[in-house]
Amino acid sequence: MSVSQAASLISTLNKLHEFLAQKNCRAYIVGGFIRDWFSGKQSNDVDIAVEGNALSIADEVSKNFNGRFVLLDEVNGIARVIIDKEHERHFDFCSFSGNIESDLVQRDFTIDAMAVELGQLTEASQLNPLDPFHGRKDLENKVIRAVSDQVFANDAVRLLRGVRLAAEFDFTIEPTTETLIRLHCKSIAEVANERVREELLRLFNLPHTAYYLHYLDKLGLLTAVVPELAESKGVEQPTAHFWDVFEHSRQTVACAEFLIRENTWAYGNEEMLATTPWSDIIEAHLSQEVSGGSNRKSLLKLGALFHDIAKPKTKTLDDTGRARFLGHTKEGATMTASILERLRFSHREIDLVEKLVYHHLRPAQMSNEGLPTQRAIYRYFRDTGDAGIDILFLALADYLASRGPLVNMEAWRKNCQLANYVLMEHGKQQSRTAPLKFIDGNDIMKTFYLTSGPLIGKLLAMVHEAQASGEISNKEEALALVQNILKKKTIN
Repeated sequence: MSVSQAASLISTLNKLHEFLAQKNCRAYIVGGFIRDWFSGKQSNDVDIAVEGNALSIADEVSKNFNGRFVLLDEVNGIARVIIDKEHERHFDFCSFSGNIESDLVQRDFTIDAMAVELGQLTEASQLNPLDPFHGRKDLENKVIRAVSDQVFANDAVRLLRGVRLAAEFDFTIEPTTETLIRLHCKSIAEVANERVREELLRLFNLPHTAYYLHYLDKLGLLTAVVPELAESKGVEQPTAHFWDVFEHSRQTVACAEFLIRENTWAYGNEEMLATTPWSDIIEAHLSQEVSGGSNRKSLLKLGALFHDIAKPKTKTLDDTGRARFLGHTKEGATMTASILERLRFSHREIDLVEKLVYHHLRPAQMSNEGLPTQRAIYRYFRDTGDAGIDILFLALADYLASRGPLVNMEAWRKNCQLANYVLMEHGKQQSRTAPLKFIDGNDIMKTFYLTSGPLIGKLLAMVHEAQASGEISNKEEALALVQNILKKKTIN
């Protein structure tokens, strides 16, 4: 956090202190903000424990500070106030009764069980927090330790939070806490799905997601959150696949991280990356925010995890005993949408991940041999929309995760050649069609004496496809194409 940002935040906290003091409301900064402050990390999320009704106090704060009130957990009395649109600062309010020490004993991990009275925050070197569980020592030793054996029974979202904190800070969960997580893992199903989504997305935003998915599975948490994944364990695939469906899915996440330059892959090398499509434009595309807490990279990894989710349901054996998974992309897209709806993902997030799953085989199907036609490329991006680039990367990750350590470099280069060609030609098609349009609906109706209706839209779509494919280059050729279509009646 820069000096100016820190000063601005401290100023806001002091104003909050003055406001609450006028109401005789004691308040403390608690939890992760103090941990991050000692670690030198920038954080715009501040947990504030208040004496009294936290929901009512948060509502008053939002009104008096021109903020936005967000109810996070009505049962546990937790609310968020978003103040300062420029820095998007989140102040999460919860209640304590008695003394602050009684609140700290209810917290999750020792590194989060420290408190500073609101209004006393100046500089990290001057902080002398209440620290009854030696959180600063665990912070120095890089250890995640539960405050007590009741932490997960009191709030089961902490099961995911412990793993997410270990991933964020590269800390180790100490053995007793690991044992407690395994003991309580099924309780995650009782947590509000909005809170589960938030923890999952924060994990998927990190560069070691695949590793921690494996860790979540060891702890019993992954299939507790997404029971549908359990069905893929032990589901064998044809010999072209090195792993069963479950491990293949996790490895696809690892390969996606490798291809988007977030992480290494155990079986990857520099030559693989050198042939993979990459540019500043692709980097910018995949870094785009999709919804609160997610971007295209995190959702690409989520799509990688779910892309074969329907294989267990669709598995059949042909006459030779070879496993087939007919329709698994369509069924998988439906299952994925259902899972993400359950977990309260946004419509935009669901739409993107659903497209990833539904179309992940499409790049390999664009041509039987050689490079795809201009029309095939046009139709691919027409059907996939702004997910076309994302799907190409999922298809490449899927290929690597299918072969694993047996990846054939010649075959890999051909896959990358296809992806590079599709991206290059798509760019050319975009330049041919934007912003120039040879004809519009009025031209068609006037020239061919047609009335407005669905036919006009279909004719314009066919003209646009021909223009993108380079088959026509002016208005006369566009009208001639329409005349030929109408004459031959080759429109559905």
